[in-house]
This record gives sequence, C-alpha cells and structure tokens, in this order.
Amino acid sequence: MKNSRWLDYALTIIVLTILWYGASLLLGSQLLPDPLSVLGRLLHAVREEIFWEHTAVSAWRLAAALAIAFMTAVPFGLVLGSNERLDRIFAPLIYLSYPIPKIVLLPIILMLFGLGDLGKIILISLIIFFQLLITTRDAVRSLDREVVYALQSLGANRWHFYRHVVWPVALPGIFTSLRISTGTAVAVLFFVESISTSRGLGLYLIDAWGRADYTTMFVGIIALSAIGIVLYEAFDVMERRLCAWKNL
Repeated sequence: MKNSRWLDYALTIIVLTILWYGASLLLGSQLLPDPLSVLGRLLHAVREEIFWEHTAVSAWRLAAALAIAFMTAVPFGLVLGSNERLDRIFAPLIYLSYPIPKIVLLPIILMLFGLGDLGKIILISLIIFFQLLITTRDAVRSLDREVVYALQSLGANRWHFYRHVVWPVALPGIFTSLRISTGTAVAVLFFVESISTSRGLGLYLIDAWGRADYTTMFVGIIALSAIGIVLYEAFDVMERRLCAWKNL
C-alpha cells in the first residue's frame, strides 16, 4: 500500500512535468519557464540562507496557526457536541460567523494585533477554527445515545466518556478537516505574506513576480506547495496511526 502510494505520487509528478514542459514550449520560456530551468534555480536557492529564512518563517506561521486552531476548536467542539444546552446558545453565533470570508477581516485583525506575525497567524487560525469546530461538534452529536447510556450504567465518569468514546469518534473527522484546511491555510498564508512583511515565501514569490523573474517565482510556488504537501501527508500518517481501528 505504501509503495503504491509513492508510485502514484511519482507518476503524477512525471505527468505534470511533461505537461508543464509542453506548455512551456507553447507559451515560451520567458512567460513559463521550463521545469529544468526551475529545478536549476531551486537547487541554487536551497544553498542560499535567505531562501531557508523565508521557508522557516512561512512554516512557523502555518504551524502556529494550525496549533492554535486545534487547541481551541477541538475542545470547544467536544463540549458543544456533548452539551445540547451550550450548543443551542452558541449555534446561532457559529452559523452567523462561519460563512463570513475571514480574509475580509484582515484590516481589522492587523489593526488590533499589529503587522507582525501575530495578526497573520490569527487570521489563518480563524479560517481553520470554524472548520474544525463544526466537524468536531457534529462528530460527537452523531454518537449513538444508547452507547452513552450503556457507559453511564457501567459507571463510566466524564473522563472515561471523553477519552474512550467521544475522542475516538471525533478524531477521524478532525484529521479530515485538518487535511482540507491545509490548502486553504497555505493560500491565505501567501496572501498575508504579500502584505507588510519582511520574510516569508509569499513575499519571496511576490518579489520575484514584481521583478519578472518567473523562474524564481516558480521556486516560491514549489516551496509553498511542498509545505502544504508535507502537512497533508503528516496528518494522513497521524490518522492512520491513531485511527488504525478504522481499517479493522
């Protein structure tokens, strides 16, 4: 299974590279650099300290946003899913807030938290927060009430209930939300890093675009994509390990 997965990735990369090379021939290398030119620039970039500074800052912002969203949304979702009274209180606020495009809050967030890392991290975490919250809450609410009653009759306390029932039920949905949110989070990261920052792959990419250095621009695109792919795969591996019972 694992070998097949990596083979699929390799075949996908080969096909995309062929399509990319063909498009480069049609459009011209000045507009769309060919894969070999981008690879050469990438190999040069990875030997430069500034490239790794940009990459490290972007990875830090994304990881911090994911951690904040996870540590706030998941416990809140577990509580709302198992407490109907609290859910009725907070549900209207959640349903009103969720559809709002969080990116439009950028000016307000930057005014409140400044132009540094904190404002950018909070915006990204807000986007992930609602997806995680709703998924976690709904997963807990889908729990069969008879299971709850059976546990109560056996003398299970609240800790046992959350640890052995609620958490395993919610975990697959949490990982699914994290994987889905990763792509959106990377896109928002690019946007916020193109505004008022001195480091980050978003700035690296926009700066290259402004100088019409399209080869370097594609290096930035590949680096941002790599961060997203690594996170996606990390969540997938964690789900397979922590939710191994799904395959039994």
